[in-house]
Amino acid sequence: MSSPSSPESALAPAGRETKVARKSSRLLRTIAAYEHCVIVAHDNPDPDAIAAGWGLQRLFQERLNRDVRILAGGAIVRAENRHMVELLMPPIELVDDLEIPQGTASILVDCGVGATNHLLTRERIQPVAVIDHHPYCRNGSGGNLQFKDIRTHVAASASIVASYLREQGVDPGVKLATAMLYAMRAETRGCEFRYSRLDRAALTWLTARAEPSLLAAIESAPLDREYFGDLALALQNTFVYDDAAFCVLPRAASAEIVGEVADLLIRCRGVRRVFCGAVVGDDLFTSVRTAPDDGDAVALLRPLLENIGHGGGHAHRAGGKIAGACRGPKVGEELYDELRNRWLSVCAVDRQRGTRLVAKREIIDAL
Repeated sequence: MSSPSSPESALAPAGRETKVARKSSRLLRTIAAYEHCVIVAHDNPDPDAIAAGWGLQRLFQERLNRDVRILAGGAIVRAENRHMVELLMPPIELVDDLEIPQGTASILVDCGVGATNHLLTRERIQPVAVIDHHPYCRNGSGGNLQFKDIRTHVAASASIVASYLREQGVDPGVKLATAMLYAMRAETRGCEFRYSRLDRAALTWLTARAEPSLLAAIESAPLDREYFGDLALALQNTFVYDDAAFCVLPRAASAEIVGEVADLLIRCRGVRRVFCGAVVGDDLFTSVRTAPDDGDAVALLRPLLENIGHGGGHAHRAGGKIAGACRGPKVGEELYDELRNRWLSVCAVDRQRGTRLVAKREIIDAL
């Protein structure tokens, strides 16, 4: 396949390009008009946000000769994600606030303009461009965007950015290719099984350039001892109401346990919908999962957190946070009851008394 070999060919008139190439070239033309550029991912960036942002940085460096920063708020929470950063060293910076000079193009990646979980919203900065795949990313003000590439049928934002690199003839290198490949694998776990034609092409292209041993090392990331204590506590505190599971940990060492417990519980036979929450610091982190053919996780999460928190996600995987939810040693009974009642309501479950996932007698007998 022929590909552009210079910035001039990358910015060729749209009429001489394929439809996919026009997207990447139009993005380059948009960013070329600005003196500076910053890429912003959502808070607590996951592998898809990190890899997609890194891919955009590589594209702008190679085709526009620009120094570009990748920024996000929060922290990197899951063990695999932290291990990915340690092994691959993506150039992402975690910051508390955003200060950008005049003439800077801000690109929002793997997140929608209307979402509340990114730096641009908090600083009231309108992005120049958005590249995303989330089904609810269209919410909010996006009318003034100069460039928008939102493909909700695609499994990962990294797939979209990989297509830009491929069409522009930019070699991602081993580490970036591995990060993008892992991002796609992470995005399709937990009942998110869909792969578009674009994803399949990206998988083939990236697999030939990635390092399998690095990928295996990321997926076998070491876990702290506290993780196993949190896991045991979560299973002991899980209740099942018909086909809906509800779990709240009174306290956890890290937010990573929330999504991982939710991923585990949705695999339980007979469970179709899962809510998991845990207090970390003063905040309550939440995750929702739905079975492949049963409901929309974001549609369940939104009324659950209405007026008390925020979140977002995918068709079958969603997450959020209630900031400042807990000032004491554990989640309060009032908040616990409110979340449980809301969960039963959004799941249309009338049953008010749940059954323990692991019977209390079994727990006591095993001690």
